[in-house]
Amino acid sequence: MADPASYRPKTGEIPTTPGVYRFRDPNGRVIYVGKAKNLRSRLNSYFANPVQLTTKTYTMVHTASSVEWTVVGSELEALQLEYTWIKEYAPRFNIVFRDDKTYPYLAITMSDKYPRALVMRGDKQKGTKYFGPFYPAKAIRETLDTVLRVFPIRSCTTGIFKRAERAGRPCLMGYIGKCSAPCVGRISEEDHRKLADDLVQFMASDGSKFIRELESQMAAAVKILDYESAARLRDEIAALRRVFERNAVVLDDNTDADIFAVAEDELEAAVQVFHVRHGRIRGQRGWVVEKVEDASPEEFIEHLLQQVYGEMYDADRIPREVLVPTLPANELDVAQWLRDLRGAAVSLRVPQRGEKAALMETVQENAVQALSLHKSRRSGDITVRSQGIQELQENLGLAEPPLRIECFDISHVSGTNVVASMVVVEDGLPKKSEYRKFKITGDAARDDTASMYDVISRRFQHYLEDLSGSDDLESGQINAAEAKQAPPKKFAYPPSLVVVDGGPPQVSAAVAALTDLGIMDMPVIGLAKRLEEVWTPDDPFPVIFPRASAGLYLLQRIRDEAHRFAISFHRQRRAKSMISSVLDDIPGLGPSKRQALMKHLGSVKKIRAASLEELKQVPGFGDKLAATVHERVHEAAHSVEAPVAEELVLEAPVAAESAEQQE
Repeated sequence: MADPASYRPKTGEIPTTPGVYRFRDPNGRVIYVGKAKNLRSRLNSYFANPVQLTTKTYTMVHTASSVEWTVVGSELEALQLEYTWIKEYAPRFNIVFRDDKTYPYLAITMSDKYPRALVMRGDKQKGTKYFGPFYPAKAIRETLDTVLRVFPIRSCTTGIFKRAERAGRPCLMGYIGKCSAPCVGRISEEDHRKLADDLVQFMASDGSKFIRELESQMAAAVKILDYESAARLRDEIAALRRVFERNAVVLDDNTDADIFAVAEDELEAAVQVFHVRHGRIRGQRGWVVEKVEDASPEEFIEHLLQQVYGEMYDADRIPREVLVPTLPANELDVAQWLRDLRGAAVSLRVPQRGEKAALMETVQENAVQALSLHKSRRSGDITVRSQGIQELQENLGLAEPPLRIECFDISHVSGTNVVASMVVVEDGLPKKSEYRKFKITGDAARDDTASMYDVISRRFQHYLEDLSGSDDLESGQINAAEAKQAPPKKFAYPPSLVVVDGGPPQVSAAVAALTDLGIMDMPVIGLAKRLEEVWTPDDPFPVIFPRASAGLYLLQRIRDEAHRFAISFHRQRRAKSMISSVLDDIPGLGPSKRQALMKHLGSVKKIRAASLEELKQVPGFGDKLAATVHERVHEAAHSVEAPVAEELVLEAPVAAESAEQQE
């Protein structure tokens, strides 16, 4: 890796004007493109103290061997030049948005002599009008089949078209009325292009203009008793209406907007966009990208808009409104750039309330699902799993592949209801039958390191006990009948690798627990969430995995699963303690009657507010039990502990969210 000091430019050589800069590697390839309002200030930030840079930026400046810049007249010009260079060089340390699937579009090749309508995927071509994207593909094929009844333009390939010209006979589409057959001269070139223009206008609007024209023609045909033509026009009107009935109406008819949402984790981000035209969702599109540069949410949105709209050859497809979860960096310049591309005003904003905000929540849910699906597909790939296991063995210096990995996590709220989880992964896949939950009390609950020591000690104490039992069976000290009655020894199978959620303190606690049990050869690592650093015992520096490492991805997935499992158990424990605090000590109120009471009244708060007559109406309650419950809950309500208990119940959901965010 290169030393940034070896190619750092002198401060006085760097201009203080807006510009775009490029980092190159020793082979001369551009590896990063960025822009700045003040080039000197921005470039100095890369070299002032490289040790303080984030992991990804640190890797970038040590991979590069030179930096160069170009001065421009304004921040808007810098925005345009940055996009041009990102598209030209595809730098490895810039975020590049690629579709998570190839979406189908309805394309009309207006640059051809006889424009053709077809379903097209892949790269866009100049001179072609695109509508969509559509999902699923069946929807656009049905749409094309329907509109060709009303706008019968050519849809055949060049080979079929030329063969029909030579033969003097149209293809099947010409015979069934879904093509006006320009190949045999049934329609002139000008009239055929007029049909194509009408189709473009129809797909770009809500179709009401064409439907009204057809309705007028149908009424005129009825007046002159031309019922055959009227029936044909009626069918065409129904066909055009079906095209738009497939698209749900979500906003006002005059609304044209693209609505973006982002779901992300430490390494990847999923983006979804809904294309709303005339109030209807006309298309959906998505990307899954690797977060190869340290971009803030504002910078991420700026790069997204640059690449989505910069690739559009047809500026008419840029809508009047672009709704985003966060306004981009350089908001005014981005809005001006979009305005210049479209040739008309573009509103760039974050929806705060109303129907548009509600629709953005739907787009956000789609982004979350897309990221989850991407991860599940990646984790289900046996090649990726095998690669991840191999990378862990090589990078951690393990004697054997970690075919069984156990991960431990601690969960609590301000030291209360402390619990822990253990999740198991074998061959890269979760083995949920061997997940375990731990309750932690007493001195072990005083802090995370004590809790981790306690959990590791208990888990591997079980391992030693089960191992001892297995040795007895092998030596003949337990007969076959006793062996059949004995519970399965699930803890007798040791892990190849122990992972704890945390940094050096948690790793040290886990190693101390194993050492005290006499287990000296168990590999232990910690995964710190802040920078996804992997910590090993007795090493002052973490192990840094490559950004797209399958091994790091496997560790992250295990850690996140342990965190989820611990949080779920913690919530159950907290909810149970909140409910049982008032009702458990009432004589005569057993589990079944307590359940009937909660089901009838709904909450402890409503039980306190209930009158004696209301308590008597609870199924299974007599006068004596109702009076006892009424007396005890009202005594508790006026005691010192009651306000505290009430506050805990009310604050529990907020505390749960806080715990999940902090851990």
